[in-house]
Amino acid sequence: MGPPQTLPVVLSVEEVGQILGCVRRVKYRVCLGTLYSCGLRLKEGLHLQVGDIDSDRLQIHVRLGKGGKDRYVPLPERTLKMLRQYWVTHRHPEWLFPGSNFKGWQATEPMNPSGVQKAFRAACDESGIQKHATVHTLRHSWATHMLEAGVNLRIIQAYLGHCSPNTTAIYTHLTRKAEVPAVTAINQVLDEIQW
Repeated sequence: MGPPQTLPVVLSVEEVGQILGCVRRVKYRVCLGTLYSCGLRLKEGLHLQVGDIDSDRLQIHVRLGKGGKDRYVPLPERTLKMLRQYWVTHRHPEWLFPGSNFKGWQATEPMNPSGVQKAFRAACDESGIQKHATVHTLRHSWATHMLEAGVNLRIIQAYLGHCSPNTTAIYTHLTRKAEVPAVTAINQVLDEIQW
């Protein structure tokens, strides 16, 4: 028997909105909003470069994700607009989320992950949401929300960059909307059985 497998924490759409609304600094709000709206890991989001944004096809090229694999994920129009507005504030030629370690006028690496994590924790505290959420919870929540919205599990798997459908299948345990048809079917079957 292997180690126990616990289910990840998932925020509702409303809770995600509450938390993001409590993020004070624009750079962190845009970064966290991008992570959620594209289902990205923290490192993937922080390492996004200007050239990774395909605004014509509304896609983001995620380079060297977990396992060293590239993938494309959809870029919501609202996220593109938010990224453009934020980029104008720094106009860095390479990084979408440049760090504050400047050489001359240019950051040489992306934003520090600890700053993003601290901003998220502070926003969770301020929002009053009691769930034990982390930045990675945004990714779990995105996947669950996509499944609830009717997106095929195989497509979610590709967007998340999971190799195995078993990894993505965990989200079926996290969504009530996905369970409703199964519960309805079980009840119908049992209604037909005479005990």
